[in-house]
Amino acid sequence: MMISTKGRYALRVMVDLAKHMDDENYISLKAISQRQEISLKYLEAIIGILNRAGFVQSLRGVNGGYRLTRDSSQYSVGEILRLTEGGLTLVNCTSCNNDSMCSRADNCYTLPVWANLETIINNYLDKVSLYDILNRDYKIDLEK
Repeated sequence: MMISTKGRYALRVMVDLAKHMDDENYISLKAISQRQEISLKYLEAIIGILNRAGFVQSLRGVNGGYRLTRDSSQYSVGEILRLTEGGLTLVNCTSCNNDSMCSRADNCYTLPVWANLETIINNYLDKVSLYDILNRDYKIDLEK
């Protein structure tokens, strides 16, 4: 699994919004672009994905911009990455899509290794929130 620039930047945008958010103001793309050193054009594409999914809310006009639609503790890294990456599969044979299932899947000894690793990664990413990132709290108990 390789997280693309789009996924990494989307996470940075969401963390930036969480860090600079208050109940009254929207944050301009220009401000995010400058702080995160992401081109405005690329940022527009990423924010469009986040906006269509309802992760952010937009307001047009002089005081316009973007803000989160939920509290930072209610966004997981996993959901942000799955949205922007289109999934988080390690190998094609673990995909739920039967078209990509290997013809050897029923007799494959290594398939459970990849499936278990994928589960561990997804569980971790689903337990880390934007709030955790802002507070640098990455010690997540996967047993809970």
